[in-house]
Amino acid sequence: MTVTDEVLTLHNLTESEYQKILAILKREPTITELGIFSVMWSEHCSYKSSRVHLRRLPTKGPAVLQGPGENAGIIDIGDGLAVAFKIESHNHPSFIEPFQGAATGVGGILRDIFTMGARPIAAMNSLRFGPLDKQQNKRILEGVVGGIAFYGNCFGVPTVGGEIYLADCYSQNPLVNAFALGIFEKDKIFYGRASGLGNPVIYVGAKTGRDGIHGATMASAGFGEDAGAKRPNVQIGDPFMEKLLLEACLETMHKGLIVGIQDMGAAGLTCSSCEMGARAGTGVELDLDYVPQRESGMTAYEIMLSESQERMLLVAEKAKEKEVFEVFHKWGLDAVTVGRVTSDGLLRVRHHGQVVAEIPNGALADEAPLYQRPLLPPKATLSSRLDDHSFLDGCPPALIETFLSESNDWNKLLKLTVASPNLCSRRWAWQQYDHMVQSNTVVGPGSDAAVIRVKGTKKALALTLDGPAYRVARNPREGAKMAVAEACRNIVCSGGRPVAATNCLNFGNPEHPEVMWQFSEVVDGMAEACSFFFTPITGGNVSFYNETFGGDIYPTPVLGMVGLIEDISFVTRSSFKKAGDSIVLIEPVTRRVGKVDLEDERAVQNLVASAIRDRLVESAHDLSEGGLAIAVAECCYSNVERAAIGAEITIPSHLEVRKDLFGEFSSRVLLTTRKVAELRQRAEQMGLTFHNLGKVGGNRLILNYESVKLVDISTDELESAWSGGLPKLLS
Repeated sequence: MTVTDEVLTLHNLTESEYQKILAILKREPTITELGIFSVMWSEHCSYKSSRVHLRRLPTKGPAVLQGPGENAGIIDIGDGLAVAFKIESHNHPSFIEPFQGAATGVGGILRDIFTMGARPIAAMNSLRFGPLDKQQNKRILEGVVGGIAFYGNCFGVPTVGGEIYLADCYSQNPLVNAFALGIFEKDKIFYGRASGLGNPVIYVGAKTGRDGIHGATMASAGFGEDAGAKRPNVQIGDPFMEKLLLEACLETMHKGLIVGIQDMGAAGLTCSSCEMGARAGTGVELDLDYVPQRESGMTAYEIMLSESQERMLLVAEKAKEKEVFEVFHKWGLDAVTVGRVTSDGLLRVRHHGQVVAEIPNGALADEAPLYQRPLLPPKATLSSRLDDHSFLDGCPPALIETFLSESNDWNKLLKLTVASPNLCSRRWAWQQYDHMVQSNTVVGPGSDAAVIRVKGTKKALALTLDGPAYRVARNPREGAKMAVAEACRNIVCSGGRPVAATNCLNFGNPEHPEVMWQFSEVVDGMAEACSFFFTPITGGNVSFYNETFGGDIYPTPVLGMVGLIEDISFVTRSSFKKAGDSIVLIEPVTRRVGKVDLEDERAVQNLVASAIRDRLVESAHDLSEGGLAIAVAECCYSNVERAAIGAEITIPSHLEVRKDLFGEFSSRVLLTTRKVAELRQRAEQMGLTFHNLGKVGGNRLILNYESVKLVDISTDELESAWSGGLPKLLS
């Protein structure tokens, strides 16, 4: 074939990359080979701009059984059990087709979990959209939430938490990051490796269609006027078929019928086959005539690049091929031998009797271009105007001006704040998700972290997603450290010990030096904080080219943290528990905004962890967006077990009223206790500041500033403003 500049552009390959392909093959590629290289060397699959930086992240620890490089990371939680978890992005598809883009994002991350041998028991999501005064952003948000609910609910996995954040930079490029976690016996881990010469390579699951072709390539380029034309690149998902696929895969695993398994996710049959071969140091030979197809006349190029959903590639032992077929046919799924494992290290593809591709597996999986792109600090940064009150980012200008004005109507200001876009209740979304299915959920959406019981033990798992995008945009390194610190704090406040994390690093165009500087700074900040808190990164995803018409999104690292609660009786909620409990604020001696002192943070977390363990704490809630006033309000009305409960506190004067009420200082925790003296003594011994603010009780929230009553409002009125904020924005 003749490869023109136009053909290379269509495949998102540069001239130098094409020359490297010629050097590897020692000839011109076929069109199928060019397509295979284009998806495997795409940014999405090869991490060609990020690999040099990702190496600096800590990935090992005493609990880590599997780090980056497989479908999901795995940690040991004791009692012979392990947990597999990961987060992935599905940003571009969710802009083009919100419902299906988000739905298939959920499907993909679930397959990443059960391909390791684990049964998924929890899902979460981190979502970013533009302001909801634009109809397009409303449509995208409603479609994304609907797609997540559809797939998760039908599949039967509880969606137990997450976050929704609104800001202008996401108007043309929403972010949809899906997290999933599964549990299994630690001696029954399966890997994506094509081992055993002559072993059959078996295709299982749904039939292959033309949907999703070049999905990985699409995710490796920005958007412009042609965004709508990329709709065919979005896959279509079927959660009911995925549920069947889960059960069939787990059954073949438990029966010992397979030696390797890989999800056909990004780049479909191409990625699964060549990566399995590369990991095992073997070759894979495929005959596409046997691939189940739901459309007629598909070319080899289309079959190899299709990203049709609910498909897996297995390698079985030769003698057990028939048994594999019987299991999948019992579940009503296709199962067909489409190839075999070879010794030559090549991905060899046949179609209609012709060899249409013959490429070294290593060249596809391990020899993709590696770029050390230029780094340059941005000439202009976000204004510092909202540093004390980052929740205002993404709010209508009129609301920002009202909040920052000299208004002294604090009741009105508090109601306005709790109903603002980034602080109002996400209940509208959570109510669409089934978060109780499987009966493992101890704490669902709305607390600092979700909590899932580990059946058969007294243990539980605490899960949280955190991504302070505004803080990262202001200072990438410090913002990344804050993301790690807040994730750990959320786990600790829920009664757990942070163990490990997965990350989804969402950034703009890596060909922009400013974006790569942000990326490098985030990696260094995250590496420093994760090393400090002994929470290694077990895997994740990098999503570049989040730009539209040349405008990059905020640098948006999202961290999924998993913690272990040794005894389920340690589980602690954020909501106030009982009238008469004392409300105390724990914070470092020095207050910081936009930065975190890791030693101070560790002291706060150690205090909270020990106090929970020694039964000194009734509730715990970390202070983040909106500061003290918002944290107290959330503790009043976030109670899921009973009606909202009031409180009266007196705020010690430090700065000025607005900052003391709503200032977003780092490393602070709000606790309730019935043992004030013991808790105070412990805090002071650890060098922390202890404020006894007031009491829980009544049906009003009263905030005093020294001797002046600033806020006196019924909790019902406040909760109504909070819970109605998002529906009002969407109406």
